[in-house]
Amino acid sequence: MILPMLAAAGGHIRFEELGLHPDVFSIGFFTLRWYSLAYIAGIVIGWWYLLKLLDQPGAPMARRHADDLVFYATLGIILGGRIGYVLFYAPDMLLHPLRILRLWDGGMSFHGGAIGTSIAIILFARKNGLNWLRIHDYVACVVPFGLFFGRLANFVNGELWGKPADVPWAIVFERTVPAGFAEPARHPSQLYEAGLEGLALFALLWFVFWRTKARYEPGRLVGVFLLGYGLARFFVEFFREPDSQFAGTFFATTIHMGQVLCVPMIIGGLYLIVTAPGRRQRVEPIAGAQSVA
Repeated sequence: MILPMLAAAGGHIRFEELGLHPDVFSIGFFTLRWYSLAYIAGIVIGWWYLLKLLDQPGAPMARRHADDLVFYATLGIILGGRIGYVLFYAPDMLLHPLRILRLWDGGMSFHGGAIGTSIAIILFARKNGLNWLRIHDYVACVVPFGLFFGRLANFVNGELWGKPADVPWAIVFERTVPAGFAEPARHPSQLYEAGLEGLALFALLWFVFWRTKARYEPGRLVGVFLLGYGLARFFVEFFREPDSQFAGTFFATTIHMGQVLCVPMIIGGLYLIVTAPGRRQRVEPIAGAQSVA
């Protein structure tokens, strides 16, 4: 379907021709949106994959812990993501607290969600007497599912588009410039992020978990995730239009807010990877049949 459109549009696809809509369906007052479905899919598939990881020797927790962890992590994602968006991207909402509760209007920050999830994991681990850093390692392996579906939902919503471009796969999104001006074709940066933050990062973590002994060095897997995500997001931001609220500011003309927030992730990821061998120890599994030196 896309190739004929590409030829007909002279190399540029118009977003409305793709037939995409933010809503999956509506029944009365209830509307299911693709963005909500992306969160649900990321959590459910991530939970399923986490159980697969926990079946391997040396797991940091038992399968019975997974259900509680999903509950803690979900709260961390939602609360952290929303609070992070308010603090990093829309601090003016603090003057109108009720707007913060309107999650259906959109506005979530991955960096805020990551912080919220980390806090939730630490609280969960302390409550159950588990190693919080090793749990982070396992959770990091499942996060790319949520990133992949979330970025696809951004694309379906026609939001968070890229900068003007003349590449063959550029897309003309709606309402990207003031009325009266021609809409330029833009990088589909949402798909770039889905590919790098989702598919590529998952493949990297899959290899490190299943083909190396990284899971026995606390912090290495989450370090790979932080470094990989930080570099991928920092790179894609060069092709992504800066958030409209930062127009004309330092965060639009020099460096994007997303890139600024990625710097601590890159530094933290490198630190965890470099220091991981020093944390290697005999792992007595919570679930499984063997310990690993």
